[in-house]
Amino acid sequence: MSSFDTDVPVLLLRLDPNPFHHGTLGAVRSLGRAGIEVHAVVESARGPVGRSRYLHRTHELPSGPMTHTPLLALLRDISERIGRPAVLIPMDDRGAIAAARLAGPLLGRFLLPAQPPGLPERVADKAELAQLCRELELPHPATALPGSAQQAADAAAGLGLPVVAKWSRPWLLTGMADSGLRSTTLVRTPDDARRLYELTERAGSALLLQRLLPSAPDTDWFFHGCFTRGGGCLIGGTGRKERAWPPRTGQTAVGRWLPNPEVERAALRLARHLGYRGILDLDFRRDAHGRYHLLDFNPRPGAQFRLFTDRSGLDVVRALHLDLTGRTVPAPRGVHGRLFRAENYALLSSVATAFTRRPRAVTAGRPAGARGGRHGVERAWFAADDPLPFLSMTGSWLRSGARKSAHRMRAGAPRLARPVPARPLGAPQQP
Repeated sequence: MSSFDTDVPVLLLRLDPNPFHHGTLGAVRSLGRAGIEVHAVVESARGPVGRSRYLHRTHELPSGPMTHTPLLALLRDISERIGRPAVLIPMDDRGAIAAARLAGPLLGRFLLPAQPPGLPERVADKAELAQLCRELELPHPATALPGSAQQAADAAAGLGLPVVAKWSRPWLLTGMADSGLRSTTLVRTPDDARRLYELTERAGSALLLQRLLPSAPDTDWFFHGCFTRGGGCLIGGTGRKERAWPPRTGQTAVGRWLPNPEVERAALRLARHLGYRGILDLDFRRDAHGRYHLLDFNPRPGAQFRLFTDRSGLDVVRALHLDLTGRTVPAPRGVHGRLFRAENYALLSSVATAFTRRPRAVTAGRPAGARGGRHGVERAWFAADDPLPFLSMTGSWLRSGARKSAHRMRAGAPRLARPVPARPLGAPQQP
C-alpha cells in the first residue's frame, strides 16, 4: 500500500439526515485507520457516527433548507475550521450533486474529482439515466415518462401491472418526510398511477414508470469503483445481494464479493464513455433472459463499499484520497467471497424471511474459503477497535423502531400504493 499524505484531511459530506447510514461510518473508519484526519458533516454529533474514535470532528447540518448559498457558506466555514485544504467526499447523491456544482467556488479549499460539468446530476437523474442506457444500448427496464395523469394510467397498464414508479430526481425529496412521498413506489393499478402523477409538483421532478423486473435469488448485483482521469479504474468489484431489507426490494443487508464479468464490462464501458472520475455505485438486476439491467447510478460511495476492501486494505475512499493527493494507487488484490453484513438490516431480513415460504438465496458456486479468515466478513457497525458506534446504533435503532411501530398502530391510515424504500427496486442503500 502506498503511503498516504496524512497532512491532507478529509471532509465527509452527507446532506440526507440518516443517523443509520453505515456507509459514512465505514468511510470514517477506513480513512481514520490510515492515519488521516477525518471530519464529517452529519445531522448530529450525538449519532452513532459521531461516537467513532476515528472521527476527528463532526460539523452539524444547520436547520432549514440546505440550498446552494447556505451550503457554500457552511463549507467555507468548515474549511476555515479545518485550516488547510481537504479532500471532499460526498456520501449521498444530493451531496455529490451539490459538491460538483460548487467545485469552482470551493477551489483551493477542497480537493474534488474533475468531473465533466453536470455529470453527477445527469447520472443520478432517473430519466437521464434511462436515456443514457438507450444511447449506449445498455439493458434498462422499459420506461415511460408520462406527460399527464391519463398518460400515466395508460402507461402503467401498457407496461404490465404492477409497475415501478420513480421520481426522476429523488434527492429533491430529502427533508420532505412528512409529505408521504417515496422515491420509488410499486404501483398496482392505473388509478394509483394517475393519482401519483398528480403529486408531480409536490415531488419537484418528473414521474417515471418502469416495467417490474421480478426479484429472485441471485438476480441483484452491484458494482462499486473508483476512477481516475479518462475513466481509468483504480479499484472496483462486483457483488451479489444475498439479503435485503425490506426483503427482495430494499438495500443490501448481506452482500458478497463475487466475479461477474458481464456486470464489470458494463460498468467500465459506462465510466469510460462518461469520462467519469471519482467514486460510483451501480445497481443491476438480471432478467429472465440473463441480461443485466442497470437500475441505478449513484455518483458516490455505496453504503456497503467496504465489502470491496483488498488484501492490503485498499478501498474506494482510500483510492480517491491517494489519487487526489498525487500518490500512486497500487494495483488492487481482490478477495472474492468476502462478505458484508449490515447487522440491523440483516436481522430484520432474517426474521422476515423466517415467516415466509420463499426459498433462501442460492449459495451454490460460493468460492472456497469465502467465510472465515481476517478478510472473510466486513460488518457495517461492529468493530472491536471502535465499539461505541455499534452500541449507539443499537440503542437508537431500537428506540426509533418502537416509535415508528407505535405511530403506525395509531395512524392505521390506508396508503396510495405500497411504498418501497427510497431506493430503486432491487438496489442495494443509503439513504
